[in-house]
Amino acid sequence: MVSVRLGGGGMRVANTTIRAVNGLTARWAEVTNGGTAFSAPGVWPLLAFLADGAADTARSELEESLGVPAGRAAAAARELLAGLGAVRGLEAALGLWTGRALELRGEWTAALPAGAHGVLTGDAGADGPALDAWAAKRTGGLIERMPVAVTPETELVLASALALRTRWLKPFDETYLAPEHGPWQGRELRGLERRSVLLDRIGVADTPGGHVTELKVLGDTAVDVHLLLGEEGMTPGGVLGVGVGILADSRRVTPGSRLPYGEAGPGLVVGRERTPTPRPPTLDVTTVAYGVTSDHDLLEHSGVFGLTAASRPVPGHFPDISAYPLSVDTARQSALARFDASGFEAAAVTAVGMIAGGLLELRWLSTTVRAVFDRPFGFLAVHRHSRLVLAAGWVDDPEPYREDEFVH
Repeated sequence: MVSVRLGGGGMRVANTTIRAVNGLTARWAEVTNGGTAFSAPGVWPLLAFLADGAADTARSELEESLGVPAGRAAAAARELLAGLGAVRGLEAALGLWTGRALELRGEWTAALPAGAHGVLTGDAGADGPALDAWAAKRTGGLIERMPVAVTPETELVLASALALRTRWLKPFDETYLAPEHGPWQGRELRGLERRSVLLDRIGVADTPGGHVTELKVLGDTAVDVHLLLGEEGMTPGGVLGVGVGILADSRRVTPGSRLPYGEAGPGLVVGRERTPTPRPPTLDVTTVAYGVTSDHDLLEHSGVFGLTAASRPVPGHFPDISAYPLSVDTARQSALARFDASGFEAAAVTAVGMIAGGLLELRWLSTTVRAVFDRPFGFLAVHRHSRLVLAAGWVDDPEPYREDEFVH
């Protein structure tokens, strides 16, 4: 067994940690392009455990990315993993694999969750399938492969897996949607619609970068999905950043019950209509079903994740992990998110692979309200009570309408 499943009662994670992880979500969103899905809680604990064993520049860069002191990072990561595992409908796992000859510092391994440590045989033909099987098992088959490849030079792999599933408290009805303008004009899409009397499930944030409409779709596991539609021309990072700011109460939102008549926000119109019988105010929502899969090379944006120095092939980065010099060779995440009439599911597997860090140079170096989401929009999967963003992404290629699958 080379993974840890953590469960229990309600989620208990320090607000400082939640703000730090959500901050990484916002910074990651700024460097994304096109349709994507990603999970900062899948990356953050790995960076925290690396920071706990790092020194000099590698430590300070990881600390800046984490948003918490490196000395407290491992404890915060353990707390975060335990909190994730306590959320109903969410599975969280951590795995560590090392080469047979690699000796780890006892203090560093003691900071990891118990039971997480496995062994690499050195045979990539055996190790690769074993790690793939771990990824598939820990995500219920949503992610079938470990995102990093194991080679004979790989000395250490540190990985996390997250998988969440939630069903809507109020399902959508499927419908045919053909946008009349915008990037999806002329496409036949798998639309979703529903009516509610809860006007404040929708709201509009007024920001210096433009207005953003936020719709909260509540799930039955205390995990909700917030759909975010910005003004035309706003970037994915800008829109998702507003969503994270709303969670932190740094962005004021006008709720649906207080919006003015007329065009009240992106994709949102408040109006009056005659009805044959009295009825309360209603919120009518139309959106699209979507499925997004993404593979991320974290080293392409090493500055965001604090891995610039740690990935240089020289020794001295992680003396508190092992006396053997290590450097980060690869860091990747595979993620997916699916949104349909009945619910939402998402998964992410993140892994960091490490190799020897320049043994030959060791002697010369010292250590260092009517809402229509009919054009591209963002989403945040949020734990309702803690406001931790579990997964995030951008939808620019929704699912097509298929008449043979249409449910009347």
